[in-house]
Amino acid sequence: MSMIYPSIDELVTHVDSKYTLVIAAAKRARQILDGNSILVETDSTKDVTIALEEISTGKLEYEKTKEGIK
Repeated sequence: MSMIYPSIDELVTHVDSKYTLVIAAAKRARQILDGNSILVETDSTKDVTIALEEISTGKLEYEKTKEGIK
């Protein structure tokens, strides 16, 4: 059995809810896919994993608005 890194429990401490975590990670993964630079050193090639690592290290900030997360 392999462990998921970063863990969900640790990631949720950086956001206000699991919903916010999912939306922020998905939006950031799309930005990475579109060619935006990666903010962390990583061995992963998967955009979602990279986005989660950025959230875990505090490199990614988000803003909640009435229209959604920016």
